Amino acid sequence: METAVKNPVMIYTEQTPNPESLKFVTNRMLYKGTADFREAELAQEWSPIATALFEFPYVKGVYICNNFVTITKEFNYNWEDVMLKLKEYIKNYVQDDKAILKDGFEEAMQKIEEANGVSYEYTGEEAALVKKIKELIDTYVKPAVEMDGGNIEFKSFDKGVVTVELQGSCSGCPSSSVTLKAGIEGMLKRMVPEVTEVVAEMG
Repeated sequence: METAVKNPVMIYTEQTPNPESLKFVTNRMLYKGTADFREAELAQEWSPIATALFEFPYVKGVYICNNFVTITKEFNYNWEDVMLKLKEYIKNYVQDDKAILKDGFEEAMQKIEEANGVSYEYTGEEAALVKKIKELIDTYVKPAVEMDGGNIEFKSFDKGVVTVELQGSCSGCPSSSVTLKAGIEGMLKRMVPEVTEVVAEMG
């Protein structure tokens, strides 16, 4: 009987536009979706890996998406002092096949979003506009933002104003507001003339 030899876990880091966030990219799918932990409490409820990472004194936020983990550090630490420890830790954690997220996380987050009014019902013409705006964000904006270790979610559309939520490295990133105004707002106004402005909430 052949025993399956597991490919070793490879991990490398990528800069993000936010100097306080670093993307740790692996060659394994960690979670198909996005999981954003700003505080240890939510992590303790849903993510064993995020909980473990929060135990490092310099970890301020953990964001998990597809094959990478974006870590936001406390600003009084330097990456050169902490990066290798985090890299090693994530690599060993993934290599040992430990749990990344608990079952039911996605459903629980959907319930929270619904409670916050993300699935606010739009009618008629507005519903068609919202569908188009969501599709444009998912097709053109999300992939670019994910490359930078972050995420963007549509929140609401009201009287021409599109509200989006920024997560991961984009949250609190100095360049994200520039990207938002120059890139996303410009594109949406061109494609959907009814859009007058795009505003961001930090997730």
